[in-house]
Amino acid sequence: MKQKYKKDCPDYLDAFLVNLKVIKDRSDRTEEAYYIDIRTFLRYLRLIHDDVPEDAEFESLEIKDVPIDWLKTFTLTDAYSYLKYLKDERKNSVKTRARKATAIKQLFHFLCKKSGVIEEDPLNDLELPHINQSLPKYLTLDESLELLQNMNKDSKNYTRDYCILVLFLNCGMRLSELVGLNLNDYSEENGTLRLLGKGNKERIVYLNNACINSLNDYLQVRRQIVPRSAEHKNAMFFSANRTRIARRRVQQIVEENINLAGLGNKGITTHKLRHTAATLMYQHGNVDTLVLKDILGHKSIATTEIYTHLSNQNLKDAADANPLANVKKITNKQKKPSDNEDDEE
Repeated sequence: MKQKYKKDCPDYLDAFLVNLKVIKDRSDRTEEAYYIDIRTFLRYLRLIHDDVPEDAEFESLEIKDVPIDWLKTFTLTDAYSYLKYLKDERKNSVKTRARKATAIKQLFHFLCKKSGVIEEDPLNDLELPHINQSLPKYLTLDESLELLQNMNKDSKNYTRDYCILVLFLNCGMRLSELVGLNLNDYSEENGTLRLLGKGNKERIVYLNNACINSLNDYLQVRRQIVPRSAEHKNAMFFSANRTRIARRRVQQIVEENINLAGLGNKGITTHKLRHTAATLMYQHGNVDTLVLKDILGHKSIATTEIYTHLSNQNLKDAADANPLANVKKITNKQKKPSDNEDDEE
């Protein structure tokens, strides 16, 4: 986490974030996300304790001096009032409210069970807002081919951008994993890539011919680029200013090429390309969910199951495969005469 965030943290929040990073080994982005969500909560506490100047804006409220006593007197009822505030006043979606509720639940659990700052955890029984599961968006096989075939081949970065999209569509890697790739993560001899996933957990993914060919083509271009500084010399993908490519630039590359392929109305993002890869492997490659779990770097098989939804065609094929699929109703004309009469002995 950047130092500017640390300066605004009360001691108890700083201790929570240190535990999150050092003991739980969460990433910098996760640490920052928790800080932002808990900052909203502490700003809310300032509101309900009437500790806000009349002309102050919510987004500018500092949290450094929010006393621990306000958390010690916080109740379960107060928590539900906070969630109502998030819904009514801040117009947060149910998914956002659930995430922010999880953040404060973990904060209070830490303050009670780990640091002992508060005697009882008031949020132990807090119910999280229910999130309706919906099928995530993804590209079909034909749409994936359309995406790759309609890229701007005249672009000076075509070889790089093509390689990026091929890796997304074939390996199912996360945006952070692609941006973090280094030259020594690629083994052409073994045909593998080493990825650094969530929680700094490493995994090895095997590359198919499309990935190997596109990587080798790009590396010929990559060798001609002189990094701006030693800090970036090992980066796999470069931006135009010869530094490690940024997350936002990769997102723009995906957006630009999605539009070129005429798929701009499908809401496809870098993460949706990860889902596309998993869906294609499951539907067309018959990849087992346990294998898919390892490929995607999921901690739990339950997470992988969202990638194994069935397409409409799969559902239709399953219905047609039923042995009773072609059974027909017998009409009166088809009945035997004895069907309507009692049998005589």
